[in-house]
Amino acid sequence: MADPTSYRPTDVPSLPGVYRFFNQDDRVIYVGKAISLKSRLNSYFQNNLPERTDQMVHEAVRVDWTIVDTEIAALQLEFSWIKQFNPTYNVQFKDDKSYPYLAISMKDEYPRVFITRKQKKMGIKYFGPFTHSWALRNTFDAVLKVFPVRSCTDSNFEKARKSKRQCLLGDIGKCAAPCVGWVTPDEHKKLAGRLIDFMGAGKGDVLPTLAKEMDTAANNEEFERAAKIRDQISYMQRALESSDATLSESLSADVIAIHREGTHAAGSLFTIRGGSIKGSRSWLLDQKKSVEEQDDVTALFASIYATDAQVEIPPEIVINELPQDVATLEEWLGQLRGGRVEIKVPQRGEKVEVLATVARNAQYALIQYVNKRSTDPGISGKALTQIQETLELSQPPLRIECFDISNISGTTVVASMVVFEDGMAKKSEYRRFIIDTTTAWDDTRAINQVLTRRLKRLITERTIDGGEVQESGGKRKRFSYPPQLIIVDGGVGQVNAAARAMADLGITDIPLCGLAKRLEEVWRPGNPEPLMLPRTSEGLYLLQRIRDEAHRFAITFHRSRRSHAMLESVLDDIEQLGEVRRKALLTHFGSVAALRKATAEEIAHIPGIGEKIATMILEALHGSESLVFDAQTGEILEGS
Repeated sequence: MADPTSYRPTDVPSLPGVYRFFNQDDRVIYVGKAISLKSRLNSYFQNNLPERTDQMVHEAVRVDWTIVDTEIAALQLEFSWIKQFNPTYNVQFKDDKSYPYLAISMKDEYPRVFITRKQKKMGIKYFGPFTHSWALRNTFDAVLKVFPVRSCTDSNFEKARKSKRQCLLGDIGKCAAPCVGWVTPDEHKKLAGRLIDFMGAGKGDVLPTLAKEMDTAANNEEFERAAKIRDQISYMQRALESSDATLSESLSADVIAIHREGTHAAGSLFTIRGGSIKGSRSWLLDQKKSVEEQDDVTALFASIYATDAQVEIPPEIVINELPQDVATLEEWLGQLRGGRVEIKVPQRGEKVEVLATVARNAQYALIQYVNKRSTDPGISGKALTQIQETLELSQPPLRIECFDISNISGTTVVASMVVFEDGMAKKSEYRRFIIDTTTAWDDTRAINQVLTRRLKRLITERTIDGGEVQESGGKRKRFSYPPQLIIVDGGVGQVNAAARAMADLGITDIPLCGLAKRLEEVWRPGNPEPLMLPRTSEGLYLLQRIRDEAHRFAITFHRSRRSHAMLESVLDDIEQLGEVRRKALLTHFGSVAALRKATAEEIAHIPGIGEKIATMILEALHGSESLVFDAQTGEILEGS
């Protein structure tokens, strides 16, 4: 590690520019821009730098800078260098997959239409990307029937020219066969131009014209021609189904959304032209070592628009979160487009609805990425090793059990236990507990109770007369497997309550910790100060995922219990309903809302319930409608 004072620059100008930090291998590890290079670079050589910034400065051995005329030029150069050098400490969004495009090679003498996933090249017109390959195949098949542009490879095209024999596509009407002179080069190029116009403009400019031609042909009794045009219209509609949406035709914009969860983030883009969604795409944030306080929204714009290939930039870009320097980005995009570009967050209307859909796409892209990482043995192994080192365990915690409590003001208190083995959820061993509220009505006493019950079961099933309990077939009972780590959702209070339960049972060989939500601190029993794992560490991410899964499982069980409790309380007031009838109603309807929506006839069909009792049930239920309550919390809000 270098001493930053050994390469601290002097005589840095107070002008706009771009700077680069280099490591000992002369590799660029960070690129940044500044309105004043002097002020910005001096800030890197102060005390109390953020963790990753301090790490970057110590890894670097030199820094240089380039002066530019304007902030726009600085932004352009920064994007260019980040793309060129791929610096370790810069925020960068990576494309989450390789999307297929419909491409037309207009640079060729005989333009060719084809499907590709490769890097964009000059002279080729691209349409997409298409989220689903089946949608692109349908589009490709449909447009060839209407616009029979050649789709064969160059070698097959030359082979057909030499043999003077068209291929099968020409015979079935999916190619105009320029290879054998059915059309001239100019006619074929015009045909490709019409295809480009169709894909670019959408159905609005083409289909009405074809519909008029079809009507004219039918009126002239040219039924064969009318049928052919009808089929063409059908093909075009199919070609647009994969990217069409019920939007106003005046909407032409790029709609961008970014979604964050912890240290991970994803961004999604919908390309909308003339009211049709022409393509969608997602990017994932790579910030393993990214320097703090970088603007990830600006980084997402760089991933989308700072590319080597030609990118169509619309006059309007809709986004769910404005970048830090929106004016500079608008000016930069305006220069690329050759016209004004506005970046804004919509407040109402269809743009808000579309933006919500894009945000969901970003969320799902992140979920897929996270799930893929969670099943990666290398990443799981690294996370378990980090947890072992942080908690000073004797071995990696291959089996982890996590406990969480869910309740509302001490009522319907439940607990959950989730199990992770080798860093992956083992749902077959999840458990749910109903807490006895006569002895436990707050989180700490509930944690103590549930740990006591689980560990007593462990002791009982593991040992009888000094031997391990065996099921038929020689398998151990599931509760007899001891965890290598127990996690409780909460801070020092919950951890101490769990520690008391373990001490009362004489269990000292199972490590224990708690994960508090506020700052994601890791608490250990007997330690007054928490541990803080790095925000980007795989170990912290695994702990968070386990804790969140326990919380989800507890909440789901609590809602189910609360719904049954509410239904039981309503039915208890009806004298004619005994335990058997109440159980039959609970089994069939499951909730107050479902029972209230039922008719008297539907209720009367339940065994033991007749028309008279069904009527009494409905009267009792609708009489309770004067109580308005929050369905999520059960809190009574007001009277009717």
